[in-house]
Amino acid sequence: MPYRVDIIVPVYNERENFAALYGFIVKNVHSDWRLLLAYDFPEDTTLLVAKPLAQKDSRVLLIQNNSRGVLEAIKTGFPHAEAEAVLVVMVDETEEFVQTIDALVEIFYREGATIVAPSRYMKGGKSTGSPFIKGLLSRAGGISLRWFTGLAIHDATNNTRLYRKSFLDRIRIESTHGFELALELTVKAHLAGEKLSEMPIVWRERTVGASRFQLFRWLPSYLYWYFFGILKHNARVFKELLTPGSKTS
Repeated sequence: MPYRVDIIVPVYNERENFAALYGFIVKNVHSDWRLLLAYDFPEDTTLLVAKPLAQKDSRVLLIQNNSRGVLEAIKTGFPHAEAEAVLVVMVDETEEFVQTIDALVEIFYREGATIVAPSRYMKGGKSTGSPFIKGLLSRAGGISLRWFTGLAIHDATNNTRLYRKSFLDRIRIESTHGFELALELTVKAHLAGEKLSEMPIVWRERTVGASRFQLFRWLPSYLYWYFFGILKHNARVFKELLTPGSKTS
């Protein structure tokens, strides 16, 4: 029996990209999947394509966002997931990435992971077309978190990743802006001792439509979770060093 996965896709006027993504998934994903499209408002042009698809394919579920923005769209999608594997995917993902979804899902179930990260920065991974500053900060953030906290994955900031539903159900999400959500959940899972896994991917910057990523607006939120992870980890290590009989004493 194929593994089950619910795929959450936040959209904002993504008619062309969503049509392409749906086609890629139908063609390439052999897991037992559902596609949960989270949109902000009834006039979203994505619905011109998505509504007819949902009418003929019961695996496509349309979910209106409780508020506005990519963060709220993803958060709105989480409670609608039924599979234990919940994959957040950006609507502009390439077919090359979609071809890796089955492998991500297999790793999730085989390794019992709480999070599986498609990694641009591990051996075999690659990122192309990204603005220099964005790519530099993302790579440096992930690598330095590995140095300072022992984080088990190389790519801490890619918002496309696979989560365990039971983890999402019990975690309190505190992010308030956007794509820093992935970093928050990854750091919290690491600090809680959850199993993190990864696999290499080739990631390409979008070529159709405008990116919703707002680097300088969201950077303070990224930095908050970056230092949160480092400080919490080091505080735990320091406490263990001072505790008689601890593992690190």
